[in-house]
Amino acid sequence: MAIRISSISLPVRHRPEDLKKKILSLLHIREQELLSFEIVKRSLDARKKDDIRRIYTVDVKAGKEHQILKRNRDPKITTAPSEVYTPPVSGKEKLPHRPVIIGAGPAGLFAGLLLAEQGYCPLILERGLPAEERKISVEHFWETGELDPESNVSFGEGGAGTFSDGKLNTMVKDSGGRNRKVLETFVRFGADREILWEQKPHVGTDRLIGIVSGMREEIRRLGGTVRFRTKAEHLVIRDGTVTGVQISGGETIPCEVLITAAGHSARDTFSAFLADGVAMEAKAFAVGLRVQHSQRMIDLSQFGEKEADYLSPAAYKLTAKSRDQRGVYTFCMCPGGYVVDASSEPGRTAVNGMSYHGRASETANSAVIVSVTPEDFGAAGPLAGIRFQQKLEERAFRAGNGRIPVQLYGDFLSGNVSREYGEVVPCFRGRTAFADLNPVLGPVLSGAFTDGMERFGQILKGFSGADTILAGVESRTSSPVRIPRNELFESGTKGLYPCGEGAGYAGGITSAAMDGLRVAEAVIRRFDVPMQMG
Repeated sequence: MAIRISSISLPVRHRPEDLKKKILSLLHIREQELLSFEIVKRSLDARKKDDIRRIYTVDVKAGKEHQILKRNRDPKITTAPSEVYTPPVSGKEKLPHRPVIIGAGPAGLFAGLLLAEQGYCPLILERGLPAEERKISVEHFWETGELDPESNVSFGEGGAGTFSDGKLNTMVKDSGGRNRKVLETFVRFGADREILWEQKPHVGTDRLIGIVSGMREEIRRLGGTVRFRTKAEHLVIRDGTVTGVQISGGETIPCEVLITAAGHSARDTFSAFLADGVAMEAKAFAVGLRVQHSQRMIDLSQFGEKEADYLSPAAYKLTAKSRDQRGVYTFCMCPGGYVVDASSEPGRTAVNGMSYHGRASETANSAVIVSVTPEDFGAAGPLAGIRFQQKLEERAFRAGNGRIPVQLYGDFLSGNVSREYGEVVPCFRGRTAFADLNPVLGPVLSGAFTDGMERFGQILKGFSGADTILAGVESRTSSPVRIPRNELFESGTKGLYPCGEGAGYAGGITSAAMDGLRVAEAVIRRFDVPMQMG
């Protein structure tokens, strides 16, 4: 048992020993009674710029814990809940072949790692390259514009999140210890320990490459297999049940369990599965533009003059409603980051945001995105949202002549093509060209985007400044499709387990990883370890 103390408030520049003193004071115990304590969560309260506070939750080990709890009436002092992750016991159903996983993004890697740890020797199929090689092909594209459609910011080991800052915060509520399991796994393979307690944990693209490589090698060490440059092209389905998957080159791999953890950009995979008879549906998502501001401006706005340098780089999260009642909000905010060319298809341009571990660039960026629903892109089947995205990306490609189309916000309002940058230092990974972004979004989305920008400018000083840099198009915020699944995580096609962001069940690295764990748990509960590895 441990004692949990919540909402411990200390000055932002407190000394390390001040936290210990506060714990002793709150529990009314002497120093020799305190055996140990562990930070569970640390956040920042910057509502009062002249008195910014660090807020802690800690778990304490002490002598006579029952007595301490009994005499304490403070509601912030409770028994610490257990957050130890425990995998399920294996089921009894026989599994003639190893489980197969499509995709080596967060969902696929975490599902694969858990299955490997439990003796299931999974086979992971990844259409792209290993993370180390993928980095080379991505940087080549940014420098030359020569796109590899199978190895880019969207495709390859680690998934799209590997080149998107590595933020590990999630809004998903979980009582099974999965969130902690995900964070501990990242630490195990090279992330800083502080991600275990920071409210907004962050790894960074440069660190993630080594982390996902380490996870892959551990899966292999435990008997699993990871095959790169291997795309799932069709499912083999008999009497409504998956019996195998056909891959690039014509080989068919037999399986009774197929976890599809393809990412939100695997449009050809969704199309193939729909043709194979897999049920799926269109879902709402959001599109918009990336915005860049001076990181110094964001720091001053969020922390004030007194603490801006000490606490930099600052983040933000903003929401609004447009005049036509569409949701407009900031997404994937990257302090000290870069806007990157995240295209994955020839003739189509998409952007994303990224930060390295140090978050050291002069610019903060985020996506300002507008909600769209199936009503916006018609009822023309489950893939209508994908076609909507593709049209926007084709307009962006034409606007920038194959480069990232860029415009200053003041020129966006007037409809003029920008000629030079202003006070904001541009931070891009990929080639750029000045263009008018209004035709890329179209009048409805441009109007909603402008409404959001003006509202955000009222909340965060300078946000809607004329020199704010816009880049487009941000179209891959989440999957535009969902593959329905039941309470056992199985789709209407028996043996097929939809998983992660691409299947419509996650929105970021951590939530995708947690979903991968859930689906792997469902497989473990049902099946015994496979009889053979073929």
